[in-house]
Amino acid sequence: MWRIWDDSRDYVHFIMLNPSTADAEKNDPTVERCQRFALRWGFGGLHVGNLFAFRSTLPENLKTHPDPVGPGNNRTLLYRARRAARVVCAWGNHGKHLDRAETVRALLRKHGIPLHVLRITRQGEPGHPLYLPKHSSIYPWEN
Repeated sequence: MWRIWDDSRDYVHFIMLNPSTADAEKNDPTVERCQRFALRWGFGGLHVGNLFAFRSTLPENLKTHPDPVGPGNNRTLLYRARRAARVVCAWGNHGKHLDRAETVRALLRKHGIPLHVLRITRQGEPGHPLYLPKHSSIYPWEN
């Protein structure tokens, strides 16, 4: 999902957990927060990708879906990450399902893509933007 406000500038690619209620025209609170971060950091747009393609407002629903990752998700995440000025991992603590967080992290690192985070949770995962201060900055994630 895209939000572009200045196509003369680079975009930031957020990788979060799974799609919620935002769509091509309407923001949800998470996308709204990401957009504000991206504007403050000087980007001209953002792209949101997810560890899981399955749309749900409840992360626990991922565990009962037969294929929450979806076809082509890795390919899309890699494609967008290669073209972004920054990749911000922000999936919170639910990315361990199906070892998905580690799979995506390894895929991106294998292709030499530097990863960034807003914060690391106590469980060692990238913090979700909605639960972080409005003036958070990104920093390299060496994990």
